[in-house]
Amino acid sequence: MIQTFTRSLALLDCGVASFTAPNQSECGDRHLVKTIPGGTLLAVVDGAGHGPEAAIAARTAIGVLEAHASDDPVLLVRRCHEQLRTTRGAVMSLAVINGAVNTLTWLGIGNIEGQLARLGPPYGTGCENMLIRPGIVGYRLPPLRPSVSPISSGDLIIIATDGIRFDFGRQFTEERPRAIAEYISSRCRTGLDDGLVLVARYQGPANEP
Repeated sequence: MIQTFTRSLALLDCGVASFTAPNQSECGDRHLVKTIPGGTLLAVVDGAGHGPEAAIAARTAIGVLEAHASDDPVLLVRRCHEQLRTTRGAVMSLAVINGAVNTLTWLGIGNIEGQLARLGPPYGTGCENMLIRPGIVGYRLPPLRPSVSPISSGDLIIIATDGIRFDFGRQFTEERPRAIAEYISSRCRTGLDDGLVLVARYQGPANEP
């Protein structure tokens, strides 16, 4: 069963779709879309393994991220690392949108893929993939080095857990994020794991013409 979610913010139009692994009662993948001063925090977390224990780890991480959403991404990951030590651990990817300067800050640990699809001026077209580093939050952290990219209105951000193949077979242009999330979650499953995809289209600052 696919669960979908859509939300519109001043900076972003967001859509999410998720599903549970075969023979499991609970999805171990979670997401967060949180308004912060000057921007928005996007987060996707995948608890290690499947089922209730994976879900506990993911919920714990999301709780930490929500409580401290305005913190620097590196500090956010370190806070999660401390709280997840007594759980199975998790992998996660964070994207912080700064509407004041039109930037996207990425930070990924483990196998959650992220992509920025540029749809036109001033930065042209094409896709930029998030740099992810091996590790498990709560067990072993890699060096934490966020990367920063410029973004413009219309650009598309896609973040997906490893239950989803990150080869969509097509490019997305003007579709709404929820429709894109539903398409990816239904067409690109690996078939062996939980899956969650978060799609956000940057709409530009609220005061942008």
